[in-house]
Amino acid sequence: MDTLCEVCRGHAPADHYLCAACQHSALAWLREIPHQVTLVRTMLQPENGPARRGGAGRAHAPLPVRLEVLDLIGPGHAHVVPDPHGDQTGGVPVGPFLAGWAHYIASDVPAVHRDEHGTIQVVQARAATAWAATAWPRTGTGLTAWCTWHERYLPYTATRPYAAHFHHELEGMVHRLRRLNHTKAVIRAKDAPCPDCSGWSLVEHEDQLYISCTLCPARLTPEQYDAHRAAVMPALASLALRIAATQQTAA
Repeated sequence: MDTLCEVCRGHAPADHYLCAACQHSALAWLREIPHQVTLVRTMLQPENGPARRGGAGRAHAPLPVRLEVLDLIGPGHAHVVPDPHGDQTGGVPVGPFLAGWAHYIASDVPAVHRDEHGTIQVVQARAATAWAATAWPRTGTGLTAWCTWHERYLPYTATRPYAAHFHHELEGMVHRLRRLNHTKAVIRAKDAPCPDCSGWSLVEHEDQLYISCTLCPARLTPEQYDAHRAAVMPALASLALRIAATQQTAA
């Protein structure tokens, strides 16, 4: 029996907290993060403008790095540091964010071992801290390796009660990177009309599973869109040719 996705309230598979569409978005963001971080790293040093005479001047030398960039790609904690005085800025850097969530998820994965009698035992890791696991990507501990780790464990993460929390924080991290890089998800217009309202208003977002209509609630999977396009476009192309021929004859 299907359940409700805790992110979009759509239909999710049984015993899942994320639907297929929200899992698709999370997967797209994980693949996007390494590229966004590469762009951010080029912005670490502040741009040097031309020397100016006069003015108030500085009481100290300017910082050699941009703090908003360092806040994202530098070292840090995997959680927000308590700020009782309200004088801190920024958030969790990308590396500690990915590693922290990976260790948390790994510690929740059931551990399998043989007891003293040789019987295989499956123990929920949080119920037996002696068997709690630590996440270690196979290809190192760089950002790409951590993103790949999360990609592989995403089907398991989607079945856990914290899945929506992970999805929300991952989306926030991607938005932080996009704001700094002045980028956004690519949106492509599709050439077939909407099957519901017949408007030429279908668009594809690179980080979303469904092709959606901007005029009505219609949503299609890529496979559904391909089948719809194959069914309607030949007739529309033939109609367009007949109209063009008629206009040419009239001219």
